[in-house]
Amino acid sequence: MPCEVTRPTLQGMTHTPPPAEELRLLDAELWRLDARRAHLLVRRAQLVGALQSAQRVQPVSPTPVGPSRPEATAPGVQNVLLLLGGILLTIAAMVFTLVSWGHLGIADRALVLGAVTLTALGTPVVLLRRGLRSTAESVAGLGLALTVLDTYALHEVTFTAADGMTYLATASTVLSAVWVAYGSALAALPAATPLRLPLPAALVVAQLPLLLWGFATGGGPHTITAALLLTAAFDTVVALRVSVPSVRLVAVGGAFGTGGAGVLTTGLLSLSATGPSAAARAAALFLLAATIALGAAWFTPRPGLATGSATVGGLLLATGAGGVLRTWLPGDWLVPAYLACGIALLGGVRGALPEPVRRGVVRASAAVQAGAVLWTLPAVGVALLGPASWVWRAWSGAPADARDAATADALWPPYSATVPLVLAAVAAVAALAFRGTERHPRALTVALTLTWAAVMVIPPALELPYTVGLVLYGVAATALLGPVTRTATGLALLTSLCLGFLSLAAEPATLAVLASLTVLFAAAAWRRRLAPVSAAASLVYATGLMCAVGASLNWQPQHTALLVLVVPVAAALIAPRTADPAVTAAVEATGAGAGLLAVGLAIADPPLLALVLALCGVIAAGTAVRPGRRPVGYAAAVLFLAATWVRLAAWDVATPEAYTLPVTVPALLVGALRRHRDPEASSWTAYGPGLAATLMPSLLAAWGDAHWTRPLLLGAAALLVTLLGARHRLQAPLLLGGSVLTLDALHELAPYLVQVTDALPRWVPPALAGLLLLALGATYEQRLRDVRRVREVLGRMN
Repeated sequence: MPCEVTRPTLQGMTHTPPPAEELRLLDAELWRLDARRAHLLVRRAQLVGALQSAQRVQPVSPTPVGPSRPEATAPGVQNVLLLLGGILLTIAAMVFTLVSWGHLGIADRALVLGAVTLTALGTPVVLLRRGLRSTAESVAGLGLALTVLDTYALHEVTFTAADGMTYLATASTVLSAVWVAYGSALAALPAATPLRLPLPAALVVAQLPLLLWGFATGGGPHTITAALLLTAAFDTVVALRVSVPSVRLVAVGGAFGTGGAGVLTTGLLSLSATGPSAAARAAALFLLAATIALGAAWFTPRPGLATGSATVGGLLLATGAGGVLRTWLPGDWLVPAYLACGIALLGGVRGALPEPVRRGVVRASAAVQAGAVLWTLPAVGVALLGPASWVWRAWSGAPADARDAATADALWPPYSATVPLVLAAVAAVAALAFRGTERHPRALTVALTLTWAAVMVIPPALELPYTVGLVLYGVAATALLGPVTRTATGLALLTSLCLGFLSLAAEPATLAVLASLTVLFAAAAWRRRLAPVSAAASLVYATGLMCAVGASLNWQPQHTALLVLVVPVAAALIAPRTADPAVTAAVEATGAGAGLLAVGLAIADPPLLALVLALCGVIAAGTAVRPGRRPVGYAAAVLFLAATWVRLAAWDVATPEAYTLPVTVPALLVGALRRHRDPEASSWTAYGPGLAATLMPSLLAAWGDAHWTRPLLLGAAALLVTLLGARHRLQAPLLLGGSVLTLDALHELAPYLVQVTDALPRWVPPALAGLLLLALGATYEQRLRDVRRVREVLGRMN
């Protein structure tokens, strides 16, 4: 805030002093503040220095070393000790039972067994009441292990005649029940924390009874598999109903383990079934497994687990039903049978199912359909890629049928006659299943692709006649060009490629197919069905048609090149009449590619190559006339130049000027035109390339020429260029002409200079060079002095 200084008056009132007085007072106050601040800064520096000095002289006391950090916690040490103690006691009991058992009588044996087991099982009760839960866990584990040893001892003494498998099944049943009762009794103690070991251990033992009873009763594979699945069902119920985390964890592991083993065994039984009866029994096991999975999905509160279980259940249902149908159908219908079962799953989602279960069943159906589509890929690949092998055996004769045409260098997959049916069925499901949803457009794209694949596989799968296959592919390509979609157009291109390769088997087919494809894609481009792609495809097939016509007429490749040039001409005429820049670019690029092909075909015949290059230059020049295509003129010039060079080479012309002058003259004309339009343009840019194109090759030729004509003409030309450069004050002609003139003169005087050099003493050449340099320096200095005088005169005039 601004500071206002007031002072009292005689009347006791205050007023603001004049500005000059107030400014004086403010300056005085600021001066006092600056002085006080300077004093405080000095004192601060003194205190900081004193503290730093005290720290430098203060001895450094050693850092006290505290006790090392323990590497194990007290509860961890306790648990390890208790675990080791329980293990050692269990080992001791095993040694006693196996080794020292025979030294005691029957009464002593019973007394020892009962006393030790009851003591081990009863001690945890006392320990739990005193709060020693970990110790109680160890002792309880010892007691459970002793019960297992008791069952072994009873078998060795009392039940020696019992069947081993039956005794194991009975013992496992009894032990699991006793351990459950024991764990439940300990959990029921007042003010006692339940033990974690007995109930999970009982559930682990409970995995054995059904399986062991199955073996004990002499059950076959189906019985053993049923025992595994029922055990998995029991584990699933326990996992869903019991809230103890340790018990639930064991139950989930048991359900996955026994259930997975049961499903794997069921799958093997289904695959090995040779009759309807065996397949039906395997299907019943699949149904049991599916019921378990779907029941778990229905009652589990976790949506992700419910969806996964429902997916597994749906797959099991489809697999079981497909296994029954497999025994009634031939090999070609195996995959369609499983596919039908997978599609039938979609009918079950219309009921009152929870959303996670519904989602899982839909995923199961999708998985079956995806597997069926994967099964079709080998046949689809052969149908699409196999015709390409006709490129190497073109016009060798039409094959017997469409399968022979597709498998000229490949093998047709076995049991693939129903591939079109599988693809069509999945396409129908994709088109109908997502109606009214946001994924319907993508589903329609998938359905279109699958339908196209089915159509492409029909001729080789059904072994249709060769001509019928060509017609079917042509109809498919025509139909695909109807929808205005990228997918449809791309599939149409693939179909046309396959059709074109197949047509190479016979000459009439090749001509007819290429002509039809040219017209088809031209019509599609005219109707703006993705016109850039269609127009380019039409010109590509037209190029192929020209090559086929030339081959049909028994023309040599160099003569066929003239026929191929029809395509660049057509492209040059069509491009200006298109309204879409993308179409124009596509047409021009395709025409350029056809021109390159023509050049490649004519490369073996230099005279015809020169003609082809000249015609390409005419086409490029005609294109360069259009607005926006001026840079094509450079390509036209290059083509004309190449045509000239090829023609000269064909005439065995070895004179370099014959090759360089056609470059120099147009280049100089262009340079002169540029200088006329832009007087500031550099002479190096305008005339340098054109002059160098002729002078440099001629100079090289002159140095190797023993006659006088070429050096004389080159010297005259270089002198003329030098004089023109000096006349118009242009660096490029002056320096290039002068350099060439000098080198040409040196070439002519070289023999005489050598003679003179040999005749003169060795000090003469350096002396002459030095005098020349001195003369040049003096002349240069004289010029600088003259310039300086002129500048002084002008300065005085100003």
